[in-house]
Amino acid sequence: QVQLVESGGKLVQAGGSLRLSCAASGGTLSSYNMGWFRQVPGKEREFVAAISWSGGNVHYADSMKGRFTISRDNAKNTMYLQMNSLKPEDTAVYYCASDSSSYRARLYPEHWMYEYWGQGTQLTVSS
Repeated sequence: QVQLVESGGKLVQAGGSLRLSCAASGGTLSSYNMGWFRQVPGKEREFVAAISWSGGNVHYADSMKGRFTISRDNAKNTMYLQMNSLKPEDTAVYYCASDSSSYRARLYPEHWMYEYWGQGTQLTVSS
C-alpha cells in the first residue's frame, strides 16, 4: 500500500518562502495525479494545487496562483510545493494526496477524488 509522507512544514515569517515535500513509499506514484490540500481546525479541507501524473499539467486554487508552484520528480517518487510570499492566512496543516485512478486526464480539486493521504505537515506563518 502506498504511504505518503509530507515534510518541510515549520514556522516562517510573512513574506517568506518554504518548500514542502511529499515522499511516497510502498508503490510508485508516476501513474497518478497528485494534489496538495490544506486544513485549519474547524474548516473543511481546502484544495491548494494539483499536478498530472506526467507533471505536464498543473492546476491551482485561485488564491495560490502566482505564489505557489507544484512540481514532481517521478524518478524520486516525490512531489513538491514551493510557497512564496507567504501570508498568515496560509497557516494550516498541509496534506499531499494521490488520485484514486491512474492516468486520469483531468485534475480534480475535490478531495474525495484522492485515495491516499499523508499525515500532514504544519505550516505556521507569523505576521
